[in-house]
Amino acid sequence: MASVAEQLNKVVEKTERLIELCAALQEENDLLKLENEALNVALKASTGKTKDLEEKLRVLKLAKSFSETNEKSVDIKQKINDFVQEIDKCIVLLKK
Repeated sequence: MASVAEQLNKVVEKTERLIELCAALQEENDLLKLENEALNVALKASTGKTKDLEEKLRVLKLAKSFSETNEKSVDIKQKINDFVQEIDKCIVLLKK
């Protein structure tokens, strides 16, 4: 049977290993907390940039819709002018 001194030495050695392991785990935990914080900051920045880009996209879509409306208006005005000219030609022909 192992003596009390040997058992005590084993307990002390195991305790020292547990303390070392605890310190290593604490260090890893601190590093993970820092990484988590950095990722959260990056996420907030990314979210802000996404919102800015979505707003720019909305403005561009709105501007494009106005542009298309103006083009359509010009096309419609041109067609109306063409019809008026045709009507004028017909009226001139009818007067003869």
